[in-house]
Amino acid sequence: MGHRTVASRRGSTHRAEVVVSGTFENLVVRGRADGFDDSKGLLEEVKTHRGDVVLVPSNHRALHWAQAKVYGHLICQQFGLSELTVSLVYFEVASECETPLVEHCTAGELRQAFEAICVRFLAWAQQELEHRAARDASLLSLQFPHAGFRTGQRTLAASTFRAATTGRCLLAQAPTGIGKTIATIFPLLKAAPQERLDKIFFLSAKGPGRALALEALAVLRQCEPSMSARVVELVARETACEHPDKACHGGSCPLAKGFYDKLERARSAASKVESLTRDALRKVALEHEVCPYYLSQEMVRWADVVVGDYNYYFDSAALLHAMTRANEWRVAVLVDEAHNLVERARAMYSMELRSDAIREVFKTAPVSLRGPIGKLRRAVGALTKVQDDAYRAYEDVPQRLTAALKDVIAAVSEHLVTGREAADPDLLRLYFDALRFVSLGESFAAHSLFDVTRPCHANKARRASDAVLCIRNVTPAQFLRPRFASAQTVVLFSATLSPHHFYADALGLPEDTAWIDVESPFTSDQLDVRIVTDVSTRFNHRGRSLAKISALMAAHYGSAPGNYLAFFSSFDYAEQAFEEFRRHHPAVPAWCQRRGMDGAERTAFLARFADDGAGIGFAVLGGAFAEGIDLPGSRLIGAFVATLGLPQVNPVNEEMKRRLDRCAGDGYGYTYLYPGIRKVVQAAGRVIRTPTDRGHLFLIDDRFGRPQVQRLLPAWWRLKTGMSA
Repeated sequence: MGHRTVASRRGSTHRAEVVVSGTFENLVVRGRADGFDDSKGLLEEVKTHRGDVVLVPSNHRALHWAQAKVYGHLICQQFGLSELTVSLVYFEVASECETPLVEHCTAGELRQAFEAICVRFLAWAQQELEHRAARDASLLSLQFPHAGFRTGQRTLAASTFRAATTGRCLLAQAPTGIGKTIATIFPLLKAAPQERLDKIFFLSAKGPGRALALEALAVLRQCEPSMSARVVELVARETACEHPDKACHGGSCPLAKGFYDKLERARSAASKVESLTRDALRKVALEHEVCPYYLSQEMVRWADVVVGDYNYYFDSAALLHAMTRANEWRVAVLVDEAHNLVERARAMYSMELRSDAIREVFKTAPVSLRGPIGKLRRAVGALTKVQDDAYRAYEDVPQRLTAALKDVIAAVSEHLVTGREAADPDLLRLYFDALRFVSLGESFAAHSLFDVTRPCHANKARRASDAVLCIRNVTPAQFLRPRFASAQTVVLFSATLSPHHFYADALGLPEDTAWIDVESPFTSDQLDVRIVTDVSTRFNHRGRSLAKISALMAAHYGSAPGNYLAFFSSFDYAEQAFEEFRRHHPAVPAWCQRRGMDGAERTAFLARFADDGAGIGFAVLGGAFAEGIDLPGSRLIGAFVATLGLPQVNPVNEEMKRRLDRCAGDGYGYTYLYPGIRKVVQAAGRVIRTPTDRGHLFLIDDRFGRPQVQRLLPAWWRLKTGMSA
């Protein structure tokens, strides 16, 4: 819009969007100059901004001048000019005021500026071309790092390679313990030269998954030292930040000051480190006094394998997806423990506003912002005061709320660009929350719901002031489809992806997505699975279940002592069962997961599971000890699962169930049953980790006897039903 406004103010001899091109050695440079007036010998490059032009950072202005002079040289070359006036025009979008910066240049001066930039670019480009050739040659000769494939591992590797070469997505259910990580990374590395893959993204929901990927890549490099593939690990900004007490700009943080001036040397040094793990990248960054977090983002451009969290590709503002589209990269994406992606993606496309947070910002807001923030408070109040229920879902986002949010966004935007002091963190949080809420509201459809939740205070005014307004995603398929379409292949793998149509539908996978259920390397005689049908773990029956469960656990432990995990549906239930067991069986070592355990406490909990040890750890299904932990051999010989794992029945889940009934036809399965059984199978997967492991599994609830539940359990389990506590 700003560029068109500037062009409309020029005379009849002004030409807008002039296509220019030229060469330097084997480099071709193309672009579009914003404006050129042949009669005046004037080239204009237009940049829009908000606020005082002096606030445009000097490094940005240097880039703008470099671009303008490159276009200037190409214009001189294209039109045979000996000199040219180059004008850098800053256009302030609110006031529509122009600030022109002008330089009169000879064609020779512009040619020198152009060639200096090209020389620097070509030196780097030549290095990258040589790296790509060396990478492809080394990957063609890459060998699997182990003597042979485990049962099922070859099937997974071959299917992953086939997905890459056919340009399809793959949904792969593969048992825990077969080595899924290396069985997916290795074939994509092998496919990279043939399929001209620019990048492989390995994405995980949790840190342990990323650690396994980095470990697998290290094993491949050890076995094939010539493997020339750059790896970079992405971590959250909060994790990478060296100065959490400082604002993220050059006026506050020393690692942000002059970042772009120091970036070239830091990037050059980092490019020589083939495995830029968090620690390795931090070392390079600090040596060059730049921010590790932003250096890692820069190195994505030059990496061959990127290891990071789901959000880097699947979120609405995802770095990796945006760079893939902008640079037209050919990428392959690996999604580790893909069963987690449904809930994670729902969270990515959900947003809430808290009325108490809006109230607190209003109290401290500058006078110029109190009007729009007050209008937002009134819009929220008008919505919540008429709501008698503690929870209500609506068909649409109210227009009055959306309009008030847009007014807040406009006012805060103006405040930020004109103010010279740092903005209040709470005000910034409200600003970004409003942007996110409006964005989700603009794409609101059957895949989401808008709801209002408020506490049940007796005082109606107090209820309204504490309300939470939420755009809640029900199924993320519509948002994720473009992510799958942007990749050459996406391979989603996990030990628990049944039924696969649930994950395919919820995630929006392409219709031609391949599905494989990889054979298990384990046999039914390795895991003794017993279903206990005379116990109900439903919420109303839990008090009566404790004695039976305690007696069952003690009896089995007495006949086969060793290390066990016992899983329950909540902390309350686990703590009650723990106290019941300890009261009646004090001789058996027992320990219990507590709320809010830190890293050291979680490590201590797992340390109790020593080789050839004995005792029972009480834990929460779906928690820190129900998946992603490895206790092979005698460190864990059994598990008691005293819950079906179903999510809590509450107004939100019931509304989700109704919406999923409408759009998927199976609201109960999508909301409750499939997520619950997935957690049960994940927890049970802690018991058998290697082909030599043997163990016991007790599934304690009468509903485990139902055929529709048993069909969701692993096929290699031999179920012994009708057991009694």
